[in-house]
Amino acid sequence: MALTGLFLITFLVVHLAGNLLLLRNDGGAAFNAYAEFMSTNPLIRVLEIALFIGFVLHIYQGLYFIFREKKSRPHNYALNKASANTNIFSRTMRLSAIGVLVFLVVHLRHFFVEHRLLGTTLTMYDSCKQAFENPYYSAFYVASMVLLAFHLAHGFYSGFQTLGLIVNRRVERLIRWTAAAFAFLVPLGFAIIPLYFLLMKTS
Repeated sequence: MALTGLFLITFLVVHLAGNLLLLRNDGGAAFNAYAEFMSTNPLIRVLEIALFIGFVLHIYQGLYFIFREKKSRPHNYALNKASANTNIFSRTMRLSAIGVLVFLVVHLRHFFVEHRLLGTTLTMYDSCKQAFENPYYSAFYVASMVLLAFHLAHGFYSGFQTLGLIVNRRVERLIRWTAAAFAFLVPLGFAIIPLYFLLMKTS
């Protein structure tokens, strides 16, 4: 699960870099060129399959550990003070995972299905603009990014911990600070995009 999680983290960086092209004031030319490249390049199509497998495995592994824990301890503790030895990010890991999964389904339906399977006449930029100018969708998007931030804040650090890569206190502090920065900056980068389109619509 740590390996698939860290693999998906690399995807977030690439995806954010492409999505930030939406902020260029060029009528969507750069972003549409990027979207065209991503949808037609054979190597990218192969990587998409790997990405899909990564998502499926990560979700399956998460569900597996939840059910295994339930099976090993069918009854809750009589007294459980989770806050004594865990932080809010680890305690809300399941909630944030469900939220991110719901977002993923809605997001894929709105963009991937519309463009790859149904063949909409809109450009990818126009689809994004139309979606992000809708305050309800933008609110859902931003809220999902908050949940993603929570998920990353625990998942990034614990992934390195699980793989045994935290070898001393100095490395531990470095990974903890890197995880915190990543969990803040990447979701923030995604959240800025719908807020930008809402601001441009009202200005």
